[in-house]
Amino acid sequence: MNSRILAIAVDCRDAEALAAFWCGALGYRVTKRWKDAKGVEYVEIEGGEGEPMLLFQPVADEKVVKNRLHLDLFPVEGGQSDEVRRLIGLGAKQLADEPEFPWVVMADPEGNEFCVLPAR
Repeated sequence: MNSRILAIAVDCRDAEALAAFWCGALGYRVTKRWKDAKGVEYVEIEGGEGEPMLLFQPVADEKVVKNRLHLDLFPVEGGQSDEVRRLIGLGAKQLADEPEFPWVVMADPEGNEFCVLPAR
């Protein structure tokens, strides 16, 4: 018996705004909004078949330390530097681009780190 990943959950202050950023970054769309028993509204986004769902869940806490889990992205079209510029245009920040590593470390509008690698 095995488990499967249903969603990648992202704690955030503003679920709508962060979902909008990630929809733009990944070409996903909002597929569902729902409220829990305490009235907190969650936003789910999905891409195509086989793509993981991202679930944005509002929390009261600010992000204070480095993520223990992050997403690694690569451009589907164009090069790595083009993709970094595009993501910055959507609201991301570049945190590091060290020549000895093939990735660029970035943060989404709420400070969640992710990496952009060269095209595959």
